[in-house]
Amino acid sequence: MLIDIETFPNVGYSWDTYETNIIDIVRPWYILCVGYQWLGKKTHVVGLPNFEGYKPRGNDKELTKFIWELLNETDITVGQNSDKFDLKSINTRFIYWGLTPPAPYKSVDVLKTSRKYFRFPFNSLDKKGKFLNIGKKLEHKGFPLWLGCEDGNMSDWRTMKKYCGRDVDLLKLDYLRERPWMKNHPNLDIWSPIKVCPRCSSKNIINKGYGASQTYIFQKYVCKDCGGWGQYIKGKRKSSLKSI
Repeated sequence: MLIDIETFPNVGYSWDTYETNIIDIVRPWYILCVGYQWLGKKTHVVGLPNFEGYKPRGNDKELTKFIWELLNETDITVGQNSDKFDLKSINTRFIYWGLTPPAPYKSVDVLKTSRKYFRFPFNSLDKKGKFLNIGKKLEHKGFPLWLGCEDGNMSDWRTMKKYCGRDVDLLKLDYLRERPWMKNHPNLDIWSPIKVCPRCSSKNIINKGYGASQTYIFQKYVCKDCGGWGQYIKGKRKSSLKSI
């Protein structure tokens, strides 16, 4: 599941406009909306106004429960900077509202892949999208958009949801472009009764000779769909392909 959230910032006191230190927080941040896509399906965005009884400056309890249900169903999440921001933010709202952890899942943070395997001019989703010619984030009026949503402006809410949905669509294209390079991608082959690509689950894999580790020789495979490489290993449960 590809996932992206938008949040409203903390509201706090400071002594002056040049102060960077906040004296106290009047209202902590909360989640405005979540965009998600089961890979290959339609992108959906759910925000605070989607729930009955919505009021401006209300709370995100029902939205947080909705996100909990999503994560409870998924085996793998994919996001941009999701390990540091999205998932930690979501967990914070879970514990705030007294929710227990959802079923365990694996996380793929595309930002980490960008930094590990490439030297892009920039690693932000928008600039990577432009660099790779796969698209860009939705332009909007900036922070006033967040203020408009806080005030309950439905026009701003429509823009916010469109903005979040565009992020998910762009994330998908970036993920698919970088996925063949992800050596630590969760191994999808172990879930399959037949040999498939460990990254994309394609059956279209072919033998490409042999490789060697320090202690053994292994069969190499390449996926003709995503282009990722794998090695054939024998385990206690089943023989499987592993990313290389």
